[in-house]
Amino acid sequence: ITMEAVYAAPGYLFRRMQQIAVALFLEECRAFDLTPVQYAALVAIHTHPGIDATRLSAVIAFDRSTLGSVIERLEAKKLIVRKPSAEDKRVKLLYLTRPGAAILRDIMPSVAKAQARMLQPLRPPEREVLRSLLTQLVDLNNESSRVPLRAEDALEYLGKSG
Repeated sequence: ITMEAVYAAPGYLFRRMQQIAVALFLEECRAFDLTPVQYAALVAIHTHPGIDATRLSAVIAFDRSTLGSVIERLEAKKLIVRKPSAEDKRVKLLYLTRPGAAILRDIMPSVAKAQARMLQPLRPPEREVLRSLLTQLVDLNNESSRVPLRAEDALEYLGKSG
């Protein structure tokens, strides 16, 4: 067993790239005080107004129990509001506020810059190959995740596409 073997292992490399991706996102988006998961939640709520936390969890593939604290932080920042469902008052539906919509609009260039910086060391054709291979790996291994992506199921339940 050597550290070189650890450093070359796919799992180690994915974990390191995740650390780098989060660091670049936080650096580029510092002025907005959002994490990558908060950003993903805002995008999903913007795209699917009235989504509930269970469906949001499925759409962004994020653990439902941890998502509760993400929702609380977004609500405390007044970026989203929770409203009771007309069908079931126990279910809270999520909506962007005006400040939430504004921050989402304003953060987009910074998010794009962070994404570009993640791939910048690669040549353009390598970037496309990497994206394609990562997409394939994520799709083929989705069911192995603690929180598989279930966007289609959630959106079907909501009666929406996208």
